[in-house]
Amino acid sequence: MEGKEFYDTQEVGVGNYFWDSLLSDIESLIIYAGVHERHFGLFRLLSKRFPFAIYCEVSGDVAFVTAILPMRQSPLKTRSKLQGRSAS
Repeated sequence: MEGKEFYDTQEVGVGNYFWDSLLSDIESLIIYAGVHERHFGLFRLLSKRFPFAIYCEVSGDVAFVTAILPMRQSPLKTRSKLQGRSAS
């Protein structure tokens, strides 16, 4: 993932911390899937420690992660990357 590679260049070990943090955020969807605001037709969970957003859909008891994108990019770029991925 580009984010992990970026943080690895900043300081040794930060890339692994970034990855572990994102996995923790994704695991929180087991409890909190579907309670987040919708953006571009998908639920958006903001990472707790890094400027990234996790976009997902919820079907029954399952959350499907469709994208993990940096928040420091243009909203137009985010929209184009998510276009066609949402059910709505």
